Amino acid sequence: MINTINTCRFCGNQLTHTFVDLGVSPLANSNLKREQLQQMESFYPLHTYVCEICFLVQLPVFQTPENIFSDYAYFSSYSESWLRHARDYVELMVKRFGFNSNSQIVEIASNDGYLLQYFKEKRIPVLGIEPAENVAKAAQKAGIETIVKFFGTKTASELAKNGKQADLILGNNVLAHVPELNDFVEGMKYLLKPQGIITMEFPHLMRLMDENQFDTIYHEHFSYFSFITVEKVFQKHDLTIFDVEELPTHGGSLRIYARHNDDVSKTIGEGVFELKNREETAQFNKLEYYLSFTEKVQSTKLNILEFLITAKRERKSIAGYGAPAKGNTLLNFCGIRTDFVDYTVDISPHKQGLFLPGTHIPICSPDRIKETKPDYLVILPWNIKDEIMKQMAHIRDWGGKFVVLIPEVKVL
Repeated sequence: MINTINTCRFCGNQLTHTFVDLGVSPLANSNLKREQLQQMESFYPLHTYVCEICFLVQLPVFQTPENIFSDYAYFSSYSESWLRHARDYVELMVKRFGFNSNSQIVEIASNDGYLLQYFKEKRIPVLGIEPAENVAKAAQKAGIETIVKFFGTKTASELAKNGKQADLILGNNVLAHVPELNDFVEGMKYLLKPQGIITMEFPHLMRLMDENQFDTIYHEHFSYFSFITVEKVFQKHDLTIFDVEELPTHGGSLRIYARHNDDVSKTIGEGVFELKNREETAQFNKLEYYLSFTEKVQSTKLNILEFLITAKRERKSIAGYGAPAKGNTLLNFCGIRTDFVDYTVDISPHKQGLFLPGTHIPICSPDRIKETKPDYLVILPWNIKDEIMKQMAHIRDWGGKFVVLIPEVKVL
């Protein structure tokens, strides 16, 4: 375990201001086997800070990335909506920038090849960089060239020396997972061809705060970015963000487009200025705004517990859908165990038969829903609730109802 000195991972400033303190929690993807239920579990502080200089919201490092990511429970290909998102991204990149068989695409944190498969179908050379050996093997089995490494300046330099500089470097939901932020961004600069493009997708801090998405805070997410802050990070490493898109994924994400500072062929779009102005108007450049989040989170916790207590007093049965990392943050913070939620289900066979960390709620196959006919089905991955409600529409047959708890309790 490593507990680093509590300084900003970007600018080095001492961190003293709490963004929100969610108590202590186990690693969000550390699902348990039955024989582990009687063993001691490790819990770590889930206390986020905000830097008063650069406004980066962040968690200290309590576990090494190797312990968190080397054997990972999340396989991207089990979400139909995420696969559609990946396919649409590939179509957009090819149409907008003209990538072809002479291009080199590199994805950082490429998971099981869920996205690179669509570039490969177009005969565009791809390379995945994935630290989790178990999911990298799935990509390799599917014919996606993948190296099992953590990304930073060392890996970037090795690839560049071997002629693997990239026309496109992409990373979906990886920037937030990086403890050595400056080394990671500098590595992308090393790996990028002079006229190359970087795209990064990550949850937008503005949406997290506006919609009370505190459950997206967990130990695998070391940093939480506003556009104002991420622009500073890239600029420090001589990379210019020339475009930005706001996406609905993961409750609201940004996709930034970056280039080398001296690549003047790509002008800065109006969207960059518009979003920065909107964040400044919302006071994302003022410390006081960040300090207001705690009260909102505490109020939501009380509302969630009120709903669950009322439901149980009325003898309603409650099951969960999904075993996402965000669900474990919410359940542990609110103290929700099998006294409230009988079990949860997940479509991924890699999670079925295990138990959620901390709360010990069993993870079953979706078939369990038909067997027990719960009154309420709590959707833990609320960001894909439409997909789940479509899959599980049959709960309406016995009067079952869907529930989401974030940004507020809603019976659907």
